[in-house]
Amino acid sequence: MNQKERYTQVIAWFEQNMPEAGTELHHSNPFQLLISVILAAQCTDKRVNMITPALFEAFPVPEVLAVSNPEAVYEYIKSVSYPNNKARHLVEMAKMLMTEYGGEVPSSIDELLRLPGVGKKTANVIASVAFDVPALAVDTHVFRVANRIGLTDNSKTPLETEKELTKHIPRRLWSIAHHWLILHGRYVCIARKPKCESCGLRLYCKYFGEL
Repeated sequence: MNQKERYTQVIAWFEQNMPEAGTELHHSNPFQLLISVILAAQCTDKRVNMITPALFEAFPVPEVLAVSNPEAVYEYIKSVSYPNNKARHLVEMAKMLMTEYGGEVPSSIDELLRLPGVGKKTANVIASVAFDVPALAVDTHVFRVANRIGLTDNSKTPLETEKELTKHIPRRLWSIAHHWLILHGRYVCIARKPKCESCGLRLYCKYFGEL
C-alpha cells in the first residue's frame, strides 16, 4: 500500500466511524478554550476539566484575569503540570488581550501566536475549534499516531508532521482530522501498548503490518 492509498483508506474509515469529533476540553467561549488549551500543555484534558469550573468562575472574563496576579491564579491550577509558568502566562495573556485586542481572543493563527503561553499547536487548536479556521494542530498523540500508521515517513518534529498531514489531507478536513488522530491516540493507539487487535485501522497501518 502506497502513501496515497493509505491516506484514502484512513480518511474514509474516520469519516465513516467518527463523523463527529471535537475537543474534550470543557469550555463555553473562545476565552475559556484559550485558557484550557494553555493549561492542557503536557497535561491531560481530564485534569484540566477538573480545575477549570472554579477557575472560570473566579476569572470569567479577560478584564478580571488581567488585573489579577500569578499567585492568585496558581491556587486554582496548582494540580496541573508547570503551574507557576502557566499562571504567569495566563495573566500576561489576559493583559495582552485587554491592551491589544479589546478583550477579545483573536481568530488568526499569527495573532494567537503573539499571546504569552501560546505555541503553534495551541494557536491551531484555538483557530480551528473556536473560529472554524482550517488548521491541523499536532500534539504528542497526533505525532505518534501519524508516524505509527504511516501517514508520515518518520517525521522528527511536530512541524514536519503538520506539513506532511496538511499536504495529503484535504483542507476541509484539517480541523476534524486533528481530533480524529488525537482521540485515536488517546483511546486506541496508545503510547506503550497500542490496542491493535481492536483497531479499525489495522488493515491500513504500517506498524500493524510490520508486527
